[in-house]
Order: sequence, then C-alpha cells, then structure tokens
Amino acid sequence: MFTGLIEEVGTLEALTPRGDGLEVRVAAALAARVKRGESVAIDGVCLTVETFDASGFSVFASPETLAKTTLGDRRAGDGVNLERALALGDRLGGHLVSGHVDATGRLRSVRAVQGSWEVRFEAPAALLRQSIPKGSLAVDGISLTIVDLTDEDFSVWIIPETWHHTTLSRRRIGEAVNLESDMIGKYVARFLGNALGTPTDPGRLEDLWQRFRG
Repeated sequence: MFTGLIEEVGTLEALTPRGDGLEVRVAAALAARVKRGESVAIDGVCLTVETFDASGFSVFASPETLAKTTLGDRRAGDGVNLERALALGDRLGGHLVSGHVDATGRLRSVRAVQGSWEVRFEAPAALLRQSIPKGSLAVDGISLTIVDLTDEDFSVWIIPETWHHTTLSRRRIGEAVNLESDMIGKYVARFLGNALGTPTDPGRLEDLWQRFRG
C-alpha cells in the first residue's frame, strides 16, 4: 500500500529480458533503505525488490505488468517516480494507492498558469466513470486531485513542488502514463453493483445512483 507521495525520482539503469518478463535495475538513493522482498512503487507499479546495493535495486516485471503498464515502454536513462510502501503509523498525506495500475492514459496538454500547471490526461471511459471532480487519482504513482473530467479526459493542477520533484515535467505530449483510480470509489461501485444486481458493470455510477434513489 502506498500514499502517492513520491520520495525520489530514480533512473532506469538497465531493462534486461528474463523469460517473458523484464528485470529492471533502478539507480536511486533510497536503495540504501530497502530490503529484499520489500514493495516499491515504480511509476505507480507495485514491484518487489529482488537484489539491492548502495546505489540501486532490481525488480522483476512479469508479462502481465508489461502488458498493463508503461514499464515495458521505458528505456535506460528514463526517470521514474519511486515510493516505498506505507508503514503503519505513517502520515497519509496523499490517498490510498495500491500500486495495481487500472489502465494507461496519455498526456493531452500542459498549460502554465501563474507558477502552477494545468495538466490534462486522456483516460479510458470506464476509469473516468469511477472518478469524481475533487476526487483522487494516481498518475505514474503521484497522488493528484481531479479538477474536472469529461467522458474522455480529466485535468489536474500541479504545484511547483510536484512539478519539480516528480517526472511530470519530463513527460511529452502524447506520452503514456499509468493510471490508478481511487480504491474506495472502486469498492463503493462494486458494492452498489452487487446490491442492485449489476455486479459486472460497477463503473456505471450515475446509473446505479439513479436506481438506488428510485
């Protein structure tokens, strides 16, 4: 479990094929504080530390991870957002992030506004239906607050701290990003769907709400 507050931007040192998966070596200062078997979120993807030393650590990305996230598209030298797993008793400054990516989206636009940035991302309709304005959503592992959303995209405001200390400032228009919708919202949708007899389509929150009210 994570919070979406990025500890460090690491660097991909090597991506080496291993079977149908990929062994990923990340250079990062936080490697001095990890242990074998520990979970680390890399661009929002929860992965397990296999080996480590003072300058970096290695994880294995399965075929499923490569198919459902952007990790397989990254190259050596790319920056990645890093966060170690939440410890009981830590402050929960962001929101509950599982590190299980729901879908990938694309950076649509960036607009600088008085020292901050308005950033818009394309996203799948099913994920957007699980989201609400002023709700939380993780982009490449970063806990962000949705400003507005449509059937095709959503926007967020990025403050200087987030802009300068994550990989968002390095992303190019059209580049893919990892998305994870709010965990609580997904559970609520699922429970409502089961209660109202539509468990296979928990994303249709508006329809479910209208049926619940009726």
